[in-house]
Amino acid sequence: MSRVVRAALFQTAWTGDSESMSAAHEKATREAAAQGAQIIGFQEVFNAPYFCQVQEAEHYRWAEAVPEGPTTRRFQALAKELGIVIVLPVYELESAGFYYNTAAVIDADGSYLGKYRKHHIPQVKGFWEKYYFKPGNLGWPVFDTAVGKVGVYICYDRHFPEGWRALGLHGAEIVYNPSATSRGLSAYLWQLEQPAAAVANEYFVAAINRVGVEEYGDNDFYGTSYFVDPRGQFVGDVASDKVEELVVRDLDMGLIEQVRQQWAFYRDRRPEAYGPLTEA
Repeated sequence: MSRVVRAALFQTAWTGDSESMSAAHEKATREAAAQGAQIIGFQEVFNAPYFCQVQEAEHYRWAEAVPEGPTTRRFQALAKELGIVIVLPVYELESAGFYYNTAAVIDADGSYLGKYRKHHIPQVKGFWEKYYFKPGNLGWPVFDTAVGKVGVYICYDRHFPEGWRALGLHGAEIVYNPSATSRGLSAYLWQLEQPAAAVANEYFVAAINRVGVEEYGDNDFYGTSYFVDPRGQFVGDVASDKVEELVVRDLDMGLIEQVRQQWAFYRDRRPEAYGPLTEA
C-alpha cells in the first residue's frame, strides 16, 4: 500500500511585528493539524519582514539562536502538542558577527533534528543579503522525520541545481523551499525551476513564497505557493498571488519509487565524468 503524507505550507503577509507573525503561523499550524496535516513549512525568515531590501544594521535585531532561541523553542512545543513536523525558517545568530539564513527542522515529537543554512547569498538591488548573511556551511542535510526524509533549500538556492541533486542523493523525499520572491522576471522562473528540480531529482517539492508589499522597499511578493510531484505536476491548485493561504495536500510517496523505476536518472548518472564541473 502506498504511503500518503498529508503536507501543508503557509504563505502570508508581514503583520508588522514578530509576535503577531509567530501567532499567525501558530494558528495556521493548528488549522493544518486539524485538517490532518503531518508536516508544515513556513516562508523565508518567517517571523521578520524581508529586511534585505535595505542595508541597515538595525535589522540584525531580528536574529536569534537556533535551537536555543525563543522561536525554535516555541514551535518545538507546538510540534509536540500537535504531533506535526515543522520546517521553521528564521534569521540565525550563531555568535557575534555570524549570521545565517536558516531553517530548523522539528520532528512531530517536538525534538529538534537540525538545521539547514542557505548556501547561495544574492547581492543585487532589493536583495542585499550579503549584508546580513554568511553563506551556509552545514552541507545539504536530509532529516529523518516522522513523515519520511525531508530536505530544505532556501529561495535563491533554487537557481543552483547542485544542492537539489545533493538532497536527492542524500535520500530526500520532500524538499521544502521557503522563499521571499517578488514580482518581475522571477515569476516565470518560480513555476518553472522547482517543477524541473522535482523531475530531475524525482521527489516532491514544497515551494513557499510571501505575499504583499512590505515596509522595507517596494518589492511585491506574489505568493503562488505550491506542492509539485516527481513528475513536475502541481498537486492541486497553486495558491493565491495576493492573499494569505494555507495549502494542504496529500502526497503519495509511492510515486517516487514509480517514477524512479520509469526514469532511472540515479542509475544513469555519470559522476566519474563530472569532475571538471567543480574546477570551472
